[in-house]
Formats: sequence, C-alpha cells, structure tokens
Amino acid sequence: MSKNVKSTFVKILAALALAFACVTVVQAFSSNSTQTVQAAKKKKLSTKERAAKRWIAMRESGGNYTARNGSCYGKYQLSIGYLHGNLSPKNQERTADRYVYIRYGSWVNAKRFWLAHNWY
Repeated sequence: MSKNVKSTFVKILAALALAFACVTVVQAFSSNSTQTVQAAKKKKLSTKERAAKRWIAMRESGGNYTARNGSCYGKYQLSIGYLHGNLSPKNQERTADRYVYIRYGSWVNAKRFWLAHNWY
C-alpha cells in the first residue's frame, strides 16, 4: 500500500471509531437516563458534589440559565438538543445531572475532567 492509502485508511478508521463512540454515548444517555436520574434524586448530593456542580456552572455560564454559546445553552452549557426544547431551569438541572452521571459518574469526576481539558 502506498503511504497516502495507509494515511486515508487510518483516518477512516479513526472517524468510524469516533462515530461509534458518539453513538454509544447517545444510546447510554437515552436508555439509562431515567434510572440514573432517579438514583441521583434518591441520594442527596454531598457537599463536594454540590461544590463541583456549582464550580462547573460558574465556569460554563457564570451561573446564568439563559447563557448562550453557539449550540450550547444555559447554566451548564449543554448541547441545546439535550434539552429537547425545554429550556427551563428545572430541565437544565435534571439534564445536567443525567449527562454528568452517565458520562462521568459524579460531579467531582466531571470537575476533574474539566480541569484537565477546559470542558466537560
């Protein structure tokens, strides 16, 4: 194989891997969201969890529920598609909790990721 063909092949594989990862996250977000949010509601957030959640909100939007940045919206700068047209503070809180618990397992872990990457 020529060098260009190998390079193109590697790029295609990387794109497929990224697409698969995105689909997996979306499926997890959709299918486990109710159970995850219910579990989070049953357990009150610890002081560290509340502090990490507040810290992220302040970095993302200054705590503003109506903040906009491209396709991201609200206090936690969620992709507007995650909010399904309901931009209310209650839905933003619920959706942010769902997103964080599915993706990171906790707000503390989400903050660690944010500190390493400047986004969550």
